[in-house]
Amino acid sequence: MEGITKRFPGVLANDQVSFDVRPGEIHALLGENGAGKSTLMKILYGLYRPDAGQIFVNGRAVDIDSPRAAVEHGIGMVHQHFMLVPNLTAVENAVLGLPSRRPPLLDLEAARARLTELSADYQLDVDPLAPVWQLPVGAQQRLEILKALFREARVLVLDEPTAVLAPAEVDQLFRIVRLLAGQGRGIVFISHKLEEVKAISDRITVLRAGRVVGTLPTAGASAGHLAQMMVGRPISLDRQSPPVAGGDTVLRLDQVNCLSDRGVPALRGVSLTVCRGEIVGVAGVDGNGQREMAECIAGLRRPTAGSVAISGTPVRGVVRDPALLGFIPEDRHRTGLILDFDVAENLVLKTVGDRPYSRHQILDWGRIFEHARGMIRRYDIRAAGPWVRVGTLSGGNQQRVVVARETGGDPALLVAAQATRGLDVGAVEGVHQLLREQRERGSAVLYIGTELSELLALCDRIVVLFQGEIMGEVPPDQRLIGRIGEMMMGRRADGEPTDERAA
Repeated sequence: MEGITKRFPGVLANDQVSFDVRPGEIHALLGENGAGKSTLMKILYGLYRPDAGQIFVNGRAVDIDSPRAAVEHGIGMVHQHFMLVPNLTAVENAVLGLPSRRPPLLDLEAARARLTELSADYQLDVDPLAPVWQLPVGAQQRLEILKALFREARVLVLDEPTAVLAPAEVDQLFRIVRLLAGQGRGIVFISHKLEEVKAISDRITVLRAGRVVGTLPTAGASAGHLAQMMVGRPISLDRQSPPVAGGDTVLRLDQVNCLSDRGVPALRGVSLTVCRGEIVGVAGVDGNGQREMAECIAGLRRPTAGSVAISGTPVRGVVRDPALLGFIPEDRHRTGLILDFDVAENLVLKTVGDRPYSRHQILDWGRIFEHARGMIRRYDIRAAGPWVRVGTLSGGNQQRVVVARETGGDPALLVAAQATRGLDVGAVEGVHQLLREQRERGSAVLYIGTELSELLALCDRIVVLFQGEIMGEVPPDQRLIGRIGEMMMGRRADGEPTDERAA
């Protein structure tokens, strides 16, 4: 890509950007949210047209005006927010848009066999007949990689591929990425996790404010130097305060059982408490009951047994009181925001029917926009104004909108699921600070995450979830990473495996 420039109204997203990837190379693309990384790759994949610049494939200038053209040139992309049709099965998503060998009929049996073969070859475990809406986020990501391989991509763009993976899954993904590069594919690896970029890439290009800051070999590049290149200032994600002793119990789960969307057990006898003034982390491989736990607490999913209480009040339906609960869901696009609404509308979704935003069922837009301007300043939401459609914001600024809405009411309990998923180091630092502020003012915080380094830096204690059961609890001690990893794979804190398969 040479001299790529792309403008949106009021924004210069890419400014004369040049970027290349070679056969067999893993080239990392770094930058803050909104730096222009995704825009650049969407141009490569044909979702956007550049205002200036050229794209060359195998030394030949090409015109990529659609994703179909990108696929024809051997370019595949796994987006940060997956491009899957929820109501279709995995195999139906894999063949979507491809010609059938038996028109007008679909040749799904041959496609299922091919998808199963690819799944086995690369150890990307996905049920080809499962509807996408029933798949956990990690499985959806694996399906996106399989889709690109199904289309025989020679250049593969991976946008935040480790955002929802546990350490063991990250190791597996790295093995797959190295295998793909070893087969001569060019890999573009977009990530905000600097240590992972250093571990997997051959070269690194850093973008800031739409421009290339520099391209350098990975060997010898320090995480601190890369972070400073990204944000223009020193960054620290280390623990900033010692563990604290909690106060009164705010959240209590007592022997909670519930079913997943597929009707199988998701939580099995989960008991947990979170007290005022503490952050409790929930570690585990994605898909082991974390989403169901959060939804039971928020009243979005009904337990089949056991009870949930917040500040002594039993949860028997959706918790609507912003002073009682703030809930940051794992998927900001599906359950955190209405992307077609503007910033102001999204910031009052929970309170739009209350004074001062509504009187006699008539919205007071002046008050709504006044509130939004204050929240934009307080939470550093980088938007041109309250009227901007949320779907046009970068991932980090979308997350700031969710965090602002859910913490603005100073809730007694804050449940945050994957709150930093897909965010750059500067945005992660900001979210961590907001969570610490909630703890310091006396909120109870339940933080559900897959990044052990983040949980160790942020939490006062950590519980581990495996197949819907709590394996044990540990303090935030770096020396216990091995034990936490074992519990994440099914070995209890007392050393006993949960079943023969886990053993």
